[in-house]
Parts: sequence; C-alpha cells; structure tokens
Amino acid sequence: MSSLNRITLIGRLGKDPELRHTQGGKPFCTFSLATDESWTDGSGQKQERTEWHSVAVFTKAAEACHKYLKKGSLAYVEGKLQSREYEKNGVKHRAWDVSAFDVKFLSYAKQDDGASAGYAATDATFPAGDDDLPTF
Repeated sequence: MSSLNRITLIGRLGKDPELRHTQGGKPFCTFSLATDESWTDGSGQKQERTEWHSVAVFTKAAEACHKYLKKGSLAYVEGKLQSREYEKNGVKHRAWDVSAFDVKFLSYAKQDDGASAGYAATDATFPAGDDDLPTF
C-alpha cells in the first residue's frame, strides 16, 4: 500500500515573509498562513476558529514569495506536512509545518498607505526534494 502526504490551504499571511539562505546559499522563505472556518453550533450560536500554519518555500519560489507576498495577502499553498520536535523549558514539543511545493498569489495586499502592493500573476511552483534544504 502506498501513502500520501499532501496539504492544500487557502489563507492570508499573518506577517511579511522572511527570506533566509541555507548554508549552501539556497534561498528559503517562511511565513505564517491563517485559515478560517465558521459554523453554527447546536444552540444556534455562530462559532469561528482560525488555524495558523507555518509554511516554508524553497529555491526561486522563495524569492518570489518574499518579493510579492505581504502581510494580509491571500495565497493558495500546496505542500506536505513535516513534523519537528524541539525542547522548551525542559519540555519536549512537536510542531507541524508545511513544506510548500506550489504557491499561488490570489490577491493584492494593502500597504500601510492604503495602496495595493503589486504581485506577480504567476504561481510559484518548483521541484521538491533538494538535499540542501533545511528542516524547520
């Protein structure tokens, strides 16, 4: 039996993307993405929940995301889930991150002055599986 690890999200960036480079000099970009859901509970009350996702984008797509996405931008992200463990104050934690292999820019983000920030009308698709890419 084969398995599948794929996640598809559409949401808004919680802050401007951060661009960094691996030790080998390859670019990668990280950002947080918020997805929202709403429903009416059994008592008729409207409920809402926001989930925050950590996203990493690699290679040339990382540079495009850093250049064109801003806080508030609407983006489509497709990728795979990766878990990581870390220790904080002596307690072990596990976090889940999205390693993106396709990002589409779906909207303009508003700049502080109210003007729209530009973006490329193309998507940022790239091959996955580079050995020099960092884990989160």
